[in-house]
Amino acid sequence: MKPVNIKKTIAAICALFAMSVFTVSCSTSKETEGARVLKMATTTSTENSGLLNVLLPAFEKEHNARVDVIAVGTGKALKLGENGDVDILMVHAPDAEKRFVAAGHGVDRTEIMYNDFIILGPRNDPANVKGMQSASAALARMADEKIEFISRGDDSGTDKKEKKLWAASGVVPEGRWYMEIGRGMGATLTMADEKQAYTLADRGTYLSMKKKLSIVPLVEGDRALYNLYSVIAINPDKYPHARYDLAMEFIKWISSHEAMKIVSEYKVEGEVLFHPLKDN
Repeated sequence: MKPVNIKKTIAAICALFAMSVFTVSCSTSKETEGARVLKMATTTSTENSGLLNVLLPAFEKEHNARVDVIAVGTGKALKLGENGDVDILMVHAPDAEKRFVAAGHGVDRTEIMYNDFIILGPRNDPANVKGMQSASAALARMADEKIEFISRGDDSGTDKKEKKLWAASGVVPEGRWYMEIGRGMGATLTMADEKQAYTLADRGTYLSMKKKLSIVPLVEGDRALYNLYSVIAINPDKYPHARYDLAMEFIKWISSHEAMKIVSEYKVEGEVLFHPLKDN
């Protein structure tokens, strides 16, 4: 019998995860000795933007912990919480979050930061929506002209926001011009750019990818585009195995001056991606 090649086995496992419905970071590095592990389901926007890379190490060092991140759309993150598969959520769909807590799946929901959504499209703006004050009116115009629009279609916070905007416009988007791809924000922006189509994105992910894109913000500033992020601990009464104490340590820390200073100082291309709710 041939000896098992550990590196190849781990690589194969990572490949299988990459093809699954959510993304898990696979690593062969040695864990911090004695570190406690906090499983967090969060949105692709916090990971794609690079924020977690600067935010989490500070918590891990101070609290002798390791945060294992599962980056998915908010809908899938809430489902992971509902199944008791994680200890904490960092998400951005307030209505769905409140229903999640009301159903008894989560506790101690805490609002921490915000940015905004923007509608992006080609520079020549075939739908002629640039500068419109109403995001819903802009979408309605795209639908009237049947101008190609790429939707995440993945039940993420961004997807939920988009669906609310379509509902406000009075339009049910359908037809060949409207594509739901069931992918994360990065992939959606890439496809919209390749097709020179319109899409809705959170500003943080857009700024983190700006250098790679030719599509540009065309509709922004509408209050309906406000994008609020919260953290939620999984209810220990319903899921006794959840690491509630560590989740609460994280919630207290991320609400602190120290963490919010990291958030407020994190920039890409000279622009702040996320704004703390608390003054620093």
